[in-house]
Order: sequence, then structure tokens, then C-alpha cells
Amino acid sequence: MSRVSVEISDHIAHVTLTRGDKMNALDPAMLDAIALAGEQVNRDDVRAVVLAGEGRAFCAGLDVASFASVGANPAALLDRTHGRTNLYQQVALVWRDLPMPVIAALHHTCFGGGLQIALGADIRVAAPGTRMSIMEMKWGLVPDMGGMVLLPRLMPGDVMRRLIYTGEVFEAEQALSWGLVTELAEDPLTRAQALAQDIATKSPSAVRTAKALSAIAETADEDAVLMAESRLQADLIGKPHQMEAVMANMQKRAPKFE
Repeated sequence: MSRVSVEISDHIAHVTLTRGDKMNALDPAMLDAIALAGEQVNRDDVRAVVLAGEGRAFCAGLDVASFASVGANPAALLDRTHGRTNLYQQVALVWRDLPMPVIAALHHTCFGGGLQIALGADIRVAAPGTRMSIMEMKWGLVPDMGGMVLLPRLMPGDVMRRLIYTGEVFEAEQALSWGLVTELAEDPLTRAQALAQDIATKSPSAVRTAKALSAIAETADEDAVLMAESRLQADLIGKPHQMEAVMANMQKRAPKFE
């Protein structure tokens, strides 16, 4: 059974979790499919990615009934199956590591592993009232799908700790104030698609460079960030995409990036 669909049109990759009858709960086949989808959209012609879930929820988290095998062999989590990560971590970090922006459209429910997948996106658009939770503590566990890489870069440490310790459910409006959600929209998928379409009209090389520079700025010291600004800008100036952006603005026309 298909777990994820990937459609690419007009330089935008639309990635949809398609286990809607189970609120897109994550079973082993779905984890494999999500990781593979991240690899499939890593193409030169893709300028933005929209990540969404079909049916009434974005993702309800792990399908607990499907993971008895993990309990039988927890040491398998230590296997680095995807470079620096295991499969569980890859399904979230694959979106963070893509060179182009990823926009997640969240609705109804975004729990546990589903939230960690969303955190891998550059931008998260949520419907008002969307329920969210760092839910692992409910099962006597801790976040282990890349969440501990992503969460500290998005929200205050004391709030992060409270949410991890309690596993409490909160709504998108509160998540917005903490930095876990970028913006609210009554129709988050339509808004995410509009953002992707806007990004796709910009210089592809400049957008990818901006994502790379943003990642450096989040973690490097000031000297390294200043040097990265200069080095990456020098790599853009005078190149075909940058020249086309200049000419399109001067001629008051839409740019055509090859």
C-alpha cells in the first residue's frame, strides 16, 4: 500500500502522507517511504517542497502497534543507516537537509514523530486549533527522531523542557508564540502552496544559498557567519541566475531562470 505520494510540477514538489485512514500514523513502511520521498525530490529542477498529510490529520505520530520489533531490539537504534542518522531520525532531518526550502502544512493533529517531521521543514503553516505534542513521554520515551537537534533552535529551552517532560497537548496558536509554528492559516495547504509558488519565482541558486547561509547562521560563531556571508555572496554575483534577476527587475518582467 502506498504511504507517500510525490508529484512535481512547475518546479514544486508536493509530498503527501497518504495513510489518511490511520491519521497518517507512522508504521515501518511509511518511515521508509518518507525517507525515500526526501531523496526523490532532491533534484536540480525542484525549487520548493510542500509537505502535507491527506485526510483529517497531518500525522498522529508513531503507530505503536507496528513497532513491537523495536522493543525487541532497541540497540538497532544505534545503527547509522543513513549517514549520521538512523531511519527514524532521517524522516525528519531529510527535509532540513534538502538544499531547497520545505514548507509543511499542518492540520488537526501533529503528535510525536509527526511533529518532529514537521520541525524538519523550513516553514510550518498550521490551521488554527491544530493539536500538537512532543508526546514521547506518554510512552516512557524521549524524542528520538531528530527532535533534539531541531527543537532547541526553534524555541526557548525552558518551554521545550516542560513540553518534553509532560508530553502535554497544545494548540497551534500557542505553538506560534513559541516558534514551533511559522504562521496560522485557515487553509494551510493552500497557503503553503502559495508560498512555494512565490519562492519558485526567485533565483534558484540564491534561494538555495539563503537556506545554506541560514543554517550556518544558526550554529556558527560570528566570524564564521561573516565569512560565509561574503563567500556565498561572491559565489552568486555575476552568475546567470543573479544577472537574470537584475535584468528582469530592470525590464519589469517575470524572470526566466534556466
